Amino acid sequence: MTSLPLLHLEGGPLERGRQHGEALREAIRTNVAVYRSRMLTSGVPKDELAERSQRFLEQFTRYDADYRATMDGIAEGSGQDMLDIVLLNARYELLYSAWSEFGRPTVDSIRSECTSFGGSDGVFTSGGTQIGQNWDWFTGVEGALLRWEHDDVAVIGFTEAGVAGAKIGLNSAGIGLCINGLGASADDWRLDTVPFHLRARRVLESKTLGEAVGHALAPRPACSANFFMGSAADGVLTVETSPLGSRVIYEDGAAPLVHANHFRDPAALGVYESWLETGRVSTYHRCDRMETLLAKESPVSRERLYAAMRDHEGGPLALCRHPVETDPVELQTHTAFAAHLELDAKRFSYTWGPPCESEFATVSL
Repeated sequence: MTSLPLLHLEGGPLERGRQHGEALREAIRTNVAVYRSRMLTSGVPKDELAERSQRFLEQFTRYDADYRATMDGIAEGSGQDMLDIVLLNARYELLYSAWSEFGRPTVDSIRSECTSFGGSDGVFTSGGTQIGQNWDWFTGVEGALLRWEHDDVAVIGFTEAGVAGAKIGLNSAGIGLCINGLGASADDWRLDTVPFHLRARRVLESKTLGEAVGHALAPRPACSANFFMGSAADGVLTVETSPLGSRVIYEDGAAPLVHANHFRDPAALGVYESWLETGRVSTYHRCDRMETLLAKESPVSRERLYAAMRDHEGGPLALCRHPVETDPVELQTHTAFAAHLELDAKRFSYTWGPPCESEFATVSL
């Protein structure tokens, strides 16, 4: 079993940031180096990294003073330059828009990303609303679990070291979140809007599913993304967002809802998924495969669910991903994190690394 550090953050935003930065100092240093390398590989000119980060610093400052203060604390506690901490917190927009802008990496490098699933009470044998995902991402990225409180809501979630919020997690109000990267030719880091990681933190601090959906939807995002949400009280849905418009997809009937890295109906939003032209068929394989495996049993047992998350059919395109050793090191990916969130029980089970390599560790609120 592999486990992540769990940080219990206390005090105001600045102090919580300092605690984060001090506890994860070396991991943050590693992530800064990893993401600088990945952005340069993706085509962002070296002399523009600071300029692009400065633009996002202004957006974080304008849209959420607490998030900005948390980043200040992380920079102070870790000893990193503030713009490097911003680079981590804006890495979603910086990378995804670069992939659309410069047309790389291609199918021969980034082979897959994330597969999310969920269902309301009755879908799983253990009962209650449950969501989860395999989070496929670059090798070498360092992570942690954060626990904090906001406006009487306790939150526990997964983050990359140096990122001020969490993007996969649950809270004491019974709200849970998983995420899937999406891409469209309209994605543009220069759009002035609430950055992705700030949206994700706001979703996890929400008291109702409606509030959470509102944070995902508004305002117009710079880059496409999918927010896969559940509520102990109100079930499961997924929110596809793009600069051209957004769409909410609800769980239908007793079958689990599944989402990967493509818009389920791109024509409904008028989006053009330029990155799929390079042959990124893994997203379709993973989505279909997860739906097929979970449909074999109703309700779905924990054993069936974990077997699906550990499935290797398709090799490099599979649900459970492992690095392809012939790929350049800076472009190798794997299932970096697997999560199973039981929202009624407020229980968070996970593996750090491919789920086939370890048992699930469990933490609870």
